[in-house]
Amino acid sequence: MIAVIKKAEEGYTARYERNLQHSVEKVWAGLTENDKLAKWFSELEVDSLRKGGTIKFNMPDETFIGLEIIELTLNSVLEFTWDEGIVRFELYPEPEGCCLILIEKMAKITDHTPRDLAGWHVCLAVLGLLLDGKTLESRENEWKIQFELYKELIDNLNKN
Repeated sequence: MIAVIKKAEEGYTARYERNLQHSVEKVWAGLTENDKLAKWFSELEVDSLRKGGTIKFNMPDETFIGLEIIELTLNSVLEFTWDEGIVRFELYPEPEGCCLILIEKMAKITDHTPRDLAGWHVCLAVLGLLLDGKTLESRENEWKIQFELYKELIDNLNKN
């Protein structure tokens, strides 16, 4: 399911919602344990899992950007800085597993925004498949499909 993009008081929000057939604890491990995190978002690495701690975004030149953890509630909330915005993961237990919500708060929409939104979309798809013991045949092909959808969504948002 494509993210819902809305104008917010300060900037915009993108909200992704995924119902997963896995426990909150298993999904939380996928979000916060580096060996699992690397399989769906290889550039991220948890350095210090605590409020005020750091998640590293590893750059291609072998440097990294430190992302500050703003809010952390075990098996429930992980929120951290993301460029000029914020990324927030929320987990809610359900009878058949859990609901994963990803909210990205963006200061502004740029030409790069559809790329980022498509990237998060694919990352969440890969996470879900990995939890199911499956893989995505081609992340690149899936990203291209999602990029076109998000580009159209952002173009329409900018028209309003």
